[in-house]
Amino acid sequence: MNYLEELMAFNQRFVESHEYEQYKTSKFPNKKLVVLSCMDTRLSELLPRAMNLRNGDAKIIKNAGAVVSHPFGSIMRSIIVAVYDLGADEICVIGHHGCGMGSINSDETIKKMMDKGISPETIHTLEYSGIDLKTWLQRIESIPNSVRESVRMIVNHPLIPKSLRVHGLVIDPETGKLDVVVNGYEEK
Repeated sequence: MNYLEELMAFNQRFVESHEYEQYKTSKFPNKKLVVLSCMDTRLSELLPRAMNLRNGDAKIIKNAGAVVSHPFGSIMRSIIVAVYDLGADEICVIGHHGCGMGSINSDETIKKMMDKGISPETIHTLEYSGIDLKTWLQRIESIPNSVRESVRMIVNHPLIPKSLRVHGLVIDPETGKLDVVVNGYEEK
């Protein structure tokens, strides 16, 4: 049995036994909070527990490094929808110690792409089109500075209300300890 077949068999049992009922909530975050965090697997359950979040308490957005890399990319669109359509009034950007984006090597990643069948011509076409893959895949030199930069991008966005509180934190993925990098209450 492959993974998809296992997943679907489990899901059928999950639905038939009504296990979903314990997770029922609305689409509106109970704590009016948006959390942008890294997609690191160690944070899947640890981060909500460390923040005292339950299902339905916050809108959780995940990506590689908890980075807002473009003011009009999908991360900012999700934040804006959460603020205007779902009632969020605070945001926490949470990076973590030992982030894989801190050790990524863009040259090695590009080589891995080619090893998996992406042609050198495709890489060349992207570069010719103005897409610098090395910059796009650049590593995070400092997690606290990266968190500060993402907070700055959100706070200074022309579509974000000045009343919104944006905090920056760093979590230890081993213990769950949170350290404040930017206190959104003090930054206003």
